[in-house]
Amino acid sequence: MELAPRYEESEARYEDREKKKRGLGQKDLVSIDQLSSDDIILILDMAESFKKISERPIKKVPTLRGRTVITLFLEPSTRTRTSFELAAKRLSADTVNISKSTSAVVKGESLKDTALTLEAMAADIVIIRHPASGSAALLAKYMGCSVINAGDGQHEHPTQALLDLFTIRQEFGTLRGLKVAIVGDILHSRVARSNILALKKMGSEVIVVGPPTLIPKEIESLGVRYSYDIDSVLPEIDVLYVLRIQMERQGESLFPSLREYAKLYGINKQRLQMTKPDLVLMHPGPINRGVELAPEVADVSQSLITEQVKNGVAVRMAVLYMLLGGAEVE
Repeated sequence: MELAPRYEESEARYEDREKKKRGLGQKDLVSIDQLSSDDIILILDMAESFKKISERPIKKVPTLRGRTVITLFLEPSTRTRTSFELAAKRLSADTVNISKSTSAVVKGESLKDTALTLEAMAADIVIIRHPASGSAALLAKYMGCSVINAGDGQHEHPTQALLDLFTIRQEFGTLRGLKVAIVGDILHSRVARSNILALKKMGSEVIVVGPPTLIPKEIESLGVRYSYDIDSVLPEIDVLYVLRIQMERQGESLFPSLREYAKLYGINKQRLQMTKPDLVLMHPGPINRGVELAPEVADVSQSLITEQVKNGVAVRMAVLYMLLGGAEVE
């Protein structure tokens, strides 16, 4: 009986917030599909300004002072969680971190009840990472505050795609007309899906490469090419985006061995010599050195991997700012 009034209050608060003018014109960021190309450009342009803050001696502005940001990470993360926390703190927001081990989820609490609990605490934004696809959308359904998807199962990871676009645009000055190869475990990668959607919106051509068992059968419906032969693709691309093999998500062995995978699809110096001189190398992390990347390749001058991490803070600052109303934030 106690849940009904809380749910009704949550629905009313949700409808009230939906009516407010926001920087992105919406409450949540659950999927790249929610964003138009203009929205993406707006976020990337805003991130340019926020990146300068991270280069100052005092890396803080009072933009979100008094706002509360909760990170709800029910799956392991280093880069994304730390990046969001730094982004919130550099905007002067109050931050609360909840992990699986410290949440009531381990006691059997449902995601809906977790949402209602956080709603009662008057959070302004909840950032969720969850092993189940669709969890971010479900949380957003029950919460009046903004929800950001920091990775839900094999579905999406929208802010990773945005920081990748920011990094590519920073290097080439544009996204339109570029050829991007995404190599590796496409089947289990939420990063791959979000990047495909985002790059296509911005006019890039995308090629996915990997063993047949790691490329979804319906991948062409997303408007991309696919190839099982990495060596045939390398000479034509501008961006080489390498994914980690997600052994933890594979219920069965989908290729003979990691050694065999590294031989057929791993990026080494010999393969880099087959590419354009101005090609850039990217990876969302964490890297399995010796599998998808040879140990010496991760640190070559063409690598933007460290730059991706740096840019992640600026892009997430922009997303937090814009979901809380953009210029309306005091």
